[in-house]
Amino acid sequence: MTSGLILGIIAAFIFAVFIIGYNNNKIEERNFKKKCADEYGAAPSSRLRKHRGEPGGYFKVNKSSFYLDDITWNDLMMDDVYDRINYCETSSGEEYLYHILRCPLIEETNNFAGMENSLDCLNADADERIKLKESLHRIGKTGRYSIWEYLPMIDKAEPGSNSVHLIVLLLYIVSIAIMAFYSFMPGFLLFIILIAFNIITYFRVKAGIDPYITTFSYVLRLIRGGEELCRSKSLAFSDEIVKIAECEEKLKSFKRGSWILMSGGKYTGSSNPFDIIFDYVRMITHLDLIKFNHMYKKLKNEIGSVEKLTEIIGYIDACVSVCYYRASVQNGFCIPEFTNEAVFEIENGYHPLMEKPVPNSFSAKKGFLITGSNASGKSTFLKMCAINSIFAQSIHTCLCSKYKAPRYRVYTSMALKDDLKLGDSYYMVEIKSLKRILDAAGESNTPVLAFIDEVLRGTNTIERIAASSKILEYFADNKDKIICFAATHDGELSDVLHNAYEVHHFEGEMKDDDVIFDYALKDGPATRRNAISLLKKIGYNENIVDEAESMAARFEEKGIWSLRG
Repeated sequence: MTSGLILGIIAAFIFAVFIIGYNNNKIEERNFKKKCADEYGAAPSSRLRKHRGEPGGYFKVNKSSFYLDDITWNDLMMDDVYDRINYCETSSGEEYLYHILRCPLIEETNNFAGMENSLDCLNADADERIKLKESLHRIGKTGRYSIWEYLPMIDKAEPGSNSVHLIVLLLYIVSIAIMAFYSFMPGFLLFIILIAFNIITYFRVKAGIDPYITTFSYVLRLIRGGEELCRSKSLAFSDEIVKIAECEEKLKSFKRGSWILMSGGKYTGSSNPFDIIFDYVRMITHLDLIKFNHMYKKLKNEIGSVEKLTEIIGYIDACVSVCYYRASVQNGFCIPEFTNEAVFEIENGYHPLMEKPVPNSFSAKKGFLITGSNASGKSTFLKMCAINSIFAQSIHTCLCSKYKAPRYRVYTSMALKDDLKLGDSYYMVEIKSLKRILDAAGESNTPVLAFIDEVLRGTNTIERIAASSKILEYFADNKDKIICFAATHDGELSDVLHNAYEVHHFEGEMKDDDVIFDYALKDGPATRRNAISLLKKIGYNENIVDEAESMAARFEEKGIWSLRG
């Protein structure tokens, strides 16, 4: 009677856990579908942002012949731009999206035609979007590990022997037999000792192979996600699904029995009670460690298939992300037009991170020299142009009503800092940054699109004007190799270079002791200053402000600096 009651309680408990887990899964599915619907047309939610890992793994091992260097990436605040367009559900998708932003395509390709077909299907079919999101979400993310960092290191992992693990499992059976047929207390004591031994050794062994188990676990989720995608028969990604099926066939043996290694509680963040309970089962039985040793050799033989599967699913997730981003753009976007003509044209272009952007238009057949007062919009304009060029050649989406240009290699020299580690002054960092642009212009047939903010600001006025004018002149003389957009406070440069560059400006207007900016690009050099006026606005001593204005006026009149008239 007592044994039957105990078994009944255990059975009831297992049944209750099953029902709770089933209900939780259904609730999670409904909630996730609602989130996907709500996120379409909105900026990325906190759900997506808080789980983002380090996305550079795929880029580091798959760099193309041209990629945005760290200076350009940081100048343009591309980490923030990436976060704005990232709606990915998988680590593979995040890493693929990061890769295409870092490696804009500089050669003619049919990739964008396939992407546009997929995006059209996704935009037209909300059910397919959400189904894809669900499948991708179940694949999930790897956390701090990148699969692209650990796949090449599989050769370095030495699978251990399963002998000790199997002996302990055998002793578990012996202890249970002793409890059941001999004496409860000795068997129970042996059982507890074995649990303590396995828990202690589990964490020691697991620490060495945990990154690889994470990789295995993610590969298995990729395989299962690939199976779901194949069953979905998605019209948006029919070609990709055929390729996924080929990879799935080769990875069947790796998947067999893989449920032992999959840990929903830890690796996917699942709240399913069964997943959490099974985490503890693994801990006291070492089943996942045993399975790791079996699966290691199988994975090693199919690394190529895993890489291909990861790329394809990453591409699908990145495309879904671009679809969501396009839907969230409130000020419109366009499909870029690539041309072999030497013209760089943007109509109503704006910056992706501006909440209330002021659009600007231009058509450039040669470089731009942009003058203007502080905070008038020069730097934002340069970044807008650069980011739209990168978007055109990566996600095929431009934040403007028209984009027409050749394919460019984009370089910037804008938000520089002195380098204390290398002992480089600000000026040394500047000239090294400009030198890399000069060198890039001669390295490829694809022209360079360069953006320079405050040329050589780190040195004295006379040498700055002389050196920067000759550098910019060199760019202008080689316009078949490079087109340069440069911003400066030095009005003298517009006098020296007005024949080599189109001169434009931004400026503000003083109204009621305040500077008002319209952030609109205007023709010709700047005619107003506001640096001294801004001193007054934030409360500087009136004598300082008045004397500074007088000094500036005397210099403009006589060309000589003097403290007093």
